[in-house]
Amino acid sequence: MQTTLILNARVINEGQQQQCDLLLEQGKIARIGDDLQHCPADRVIDAEGLYLLPGMIDDQVHFREPGLTAKGDIATESAAAVAGGITSYMEMPNVSPPTLDLAALEAKYQRAEGRSLANYAFYLGASNSNIEQIRRVDPNSVCGVKVFMGASTGDLLVDDELALELIFRDSPVLIATHCEDSLRIADNLKRLRETHPGELNADMHPQIRDVEACYASSSKAVELAKRFGSNLHVLHLTTAKELALFQTGAIEGKRITAEACVHHLWFSDQDYAELGNRIKCNPAVKSADDRAALRSALLDGRLDIVATDHAPHLLAEKEQSYESAPAGLPLVEHALPLMLELAKQGVLSLEQVVEKVSHNPAIRYAIEGRGFIREGYAADLVLVDLDGETSVTDAAVRYKCRWSPFAGQRFRARICSTFVNGVELFDGEQVLCRPEAAQRLRFNRR
Repeated sequence: MQTTLILNARVINEGQQQQCDLLLEQGKIARIGDDLQHCPADRVIDAEGLYLLPGMIDDQVHFREPGLTAKGDIATESAAAVAGGITSYMEMPNVSPPTLDLAALEAKYQRAEGRSLANYAFYLGASNSNIEQIRRVDPNSVCGVKVFMGASTGDLLVDDELALELIFRDSPVLIATHCEDSLRIADNLKRLRETHPGELNADMHPQIRDVEACYASSSKAVELAKRFGSNLHVLHLTTAKELALFQTGAIEGKRITAEACVHHLWFSDQDYAELGNRIKCNPAVKSADDRAALRSALLDGRLDIVATDHAPHLLAEKEQSYESAPAGLPLVEHALPLMLELAKQGVLSLEQVVEKVSHNPAIRYAIEGRGFIREGYAADLVLVDLDGETSVTDAAVRYKCRWSPFAGQRFRARICSTFVNGVELFDGEQVLCRPEAAQRLRFNRR
């Protein structure tokens, strides 16, 4: 494995910025200092004027494998991820067939080995009837159990009260929830169909999947977690009302945490007029006031993590009528540039960006040896030019689906290099296909 010396980088890590050098050996950060220029190395990178960040850890992606690979697959979507500065991801169970037992879970790990460019982990899905599989999960090898509370289809919908209680009582690992109430959604949809006899439009999406649908479900998840002492992480919050359910402050020691996703921090319901189904997602993009509340909650710690919920669909599917178009957006290639743009706009600091996308996911999921720039930790690193630019076009994206909701957007930062376990997999222009570099994520849970 090549030894790499990075000189003169502006390192953003653990709430501080400092100019220093790093020596990468055997996939690890071997040394950090301000005078390493004389260390022998196979390759020397002068990072003068560039910022060095720990790679983004995305705790919520849908890479569509197995069974839905026309939309995306582990190889294509992980390539887009490393081009966007994401060095590790955790992938969801709503594939075909869904990942509802330990054999299917292990089969996904086998699919990723030698094909994924980023480090990987997979969730076990919860159902009304697979509590025995959940009880058997090894806490040190699986990122978590995904529970669709009231808004999913087929076996992944957990709508049985006893099943929910058993999951929250007995899960040996973190429970990650998608919280929307299906009865409220159905009532809203029925009412809109009665009052709008013509075709429904995308701008009605946040009226159908509204604030109350989100709050009814997320408040129930929090109540169950408090009752049973569960380790709960509520995914992709979208409303100001839900934020009252969560504590402010640092993530350490919390048993109930929450996150926002990049598209909910960027778009508002005013964007449906231009983008339509391109920003149709579940939970829905809500109002500008909700977006402002999410941004504020990043600062006080009610929102602990920022992720993507990357969920590609074919553009032809998204161009169908509103009710026929699937929900979900491709996001991993531009999530980190978007967060750096928010820092440029003064929404949060660069140090807070790193905390939300790298440090906190590593802490919350107890990921072994990643998420920080520390000696002995994995060399999962991103060099960024904060004076550069990332222009987004459908033609240039690396997703298999070949489109982006950010098409036409210019972010005022550029990913220059992405290292996964010390191996450069993106050089600022090309993804360098070396899937042997990526590793299965391990967790240190006692």
